[in-house]
Order: sequence, then structure tokens, then C-alpha cells
Amino acid sequence: MLIIFVIAAYLVGSLSFAVIVSRAFGLPDPHSYGSGNPGATNVLRTGRKAAAFLTLLGDGGKGWVAVYATSVMAPQHGLGTEAVAATAIAVFLGHIYPVFFRFRGGKGVATALGVLLAIHLWLGLAALATWLAVFALSRISSLAAITAALLAPLYEWLMMGSDLRMAAVTAMSVLLLLRHRDNLQRLLSGAEGRMGAASNTKP
Repeated sequence: MLIIFVIAAYLVGSLSFAVIVSRAFGLPDPHSYGSGNPGATNVLRTGRKAAAFLTLLGDGGKGWVAVYATSVMAPQHGLGTEAVAATAIAVFLGHIYPVFFRFRGGKGVATALGVLLAIHLWLGLAALATWLAVFALSRISSLAAITAALLAPLYEWLMMGSDLRMAAVTAMSVLLLLRHRDNLQRLLSGAEGRMGAASNTKP
């Protein structure tokens, strides 16, 4: 039964809302402009705030739905935290490597947030608060995402202790950092762009 939860979560994660919403709004494929990243930040470059918001909501929502549904249904099938941890990783992998879109996915920030909110409300809110605080101070969305990713496993350990869910959160954080490796290089060189500033960098 665990494999069914995992496959379902991966398929849900593979729904790239940046592409889906862009098609619905008649916008260009998000892979074809800006950073080439199918995410809410890139969709926002079109000037369509509603499309960017729906992308953010969809990508975050699918992470929450997959993990929350598993946490509700898994005990009925004799499964516990291992199912929650597995589906958390599966829905995140679906987002960054979506089978429906030739495995060209996003960086996973919104989906990771949805997963964290489903694992524990305060865990998700702590990660969100970290992102907002760092972004407010720096105006650099990648720095905010990287900082939140680094601290998420610590928040999980402080709130819920060390278990399989913490392993899943840690794995997601590592994957998210890998997806931001280009941003890390630009941050280290001082070339990363700030939100609202003219820049040719790719957040």
C-alpha cells in the first residue's frame, strides 16, 4: 500500500502549476523566458499577478494535499510516519522532476512549504516566517529560500524530535539547496539580483 501512496504523491507533484496556469491565461511557457524556472516568481515576470498567485497556491497546495491526505489515510492501512515521510519526498520529487513535463520542474520552494505545513502547522509557519524575514531584509528571494531550507530541519527537530519525517525534511532541504546552486554561486560573488531591481540574473 505504501507504494500506492508514493506513486500518487509523485503524480500529484508532477502537476506543474506554472505551466498549467500559464496555458489557462494564454501566457508563454515559463520555461521559455526569464529564469526558465516554472515557478511563481518567473510567472510574475509576465506582469500577471493573478497567474503568479495561482501558481504559488497550486504548487504549495499540492504539497499540502499529498502529505495531509497520507497522514489521514495511512493509519487505516497500518502505516505511520514512514508513509508521511515517503510521500513528502515523492511529491517534492514530482515537482522538481515532473513526469508530465519532460522532467523539467521548478526549484520546489512553494511545494516544500506546503509539505511542511502538512507535517506540522508550526513547522511550516516557522519556515515561512524565516523566508519573509530574510526577504524583507535582503530583497533576495533565493537567499530567503536557502535560509529557510537550512533551518527547516532544525525547526523539525525542535518541534517533533528526530524521526523519519525529519529525515524527509532534511532530504528536501538538500534537494532545494542543490536546485539553488546557481543562486548560491551568484550570492557568493555578490551578483544575485534583488527583487524590484533591474537585473539580468536568474532568481
